[in-house]
Amino acid sequence: MTDPEPHPERTTHGVGPHPEPWPTGPEFDPELLRDGDTRNVIDRYRYWSMAAIVADLDARRHPFHVAIENWQHDMNIGSIVRSANAFLAAEVHIVGRRRWNKRGAMVTDRYQHVTHHETIADLVAFARASSLPIVAVDNVAGSHPVDAAPLPRACVLLFGQEGPGLSVEALAAADRVIEIRQFGSTRSINASAAAAVVMHEWVRVHAAVGEHAGRVEP
Repeated sequence: MTDPEPHPERTTHGVGPHPEPWPTGPEFDPELLRDGDTRNVIDRYRYWSMAAIVADLDARRHPFHVAIENWQHDMNIGSIVRSANAFLAAEVHIVGRRRWNKRGAMVTDRYQHVTHHETIADLVAFARASSLPIVAVDNVAGSHPVDAAPLPRACVLLFGQEGPGLSVEALAAADRVIEIRQFGSTRSINASAAAAVVMHEWVRVHAAVGEHAGRVEP
């Protein structure tokens, strides 16, 4: 989609130096105003400092969390973090290995709160202390279509790894298990695609109409 308004001195990746006089306000970064802003951010945040962007996001974050098991260093985790940022998740929780491939996140992890848990038990402890039901996403026996009943407004959406899906411990800890309706020959869809579908379903049900802050940039 194209941007709703033209940018001053648009470059291939972002905008160039801001014409003088510069806008004033604590959110603006003088270096970005002077040199240009090539970051992958929406128009609203052009020339803002990273700290100002995070503070603004923190004031508007949705009450759902995203958790991902990371026992096999899944390459999809970065893409899931990117989607969590796009849908304004409260926080992302990485369960298992601390290291994860950040390439797919496209630096959105700088704006998205990410927490590590050693085990599923640690994630469950966090969820219970925060009064957050755990909604596991996997197409296993007994799961229910995500569109058949509204997702809880405040919750943890728990995703597994590409291939094996969620662990036995994760499924046992869940308060609800959901799946995405499929109609073709494949047994499952890509883990990061599944996460994006479920997060968008949450937004479709719970986010206010017209709430979105920007558009997808070319």
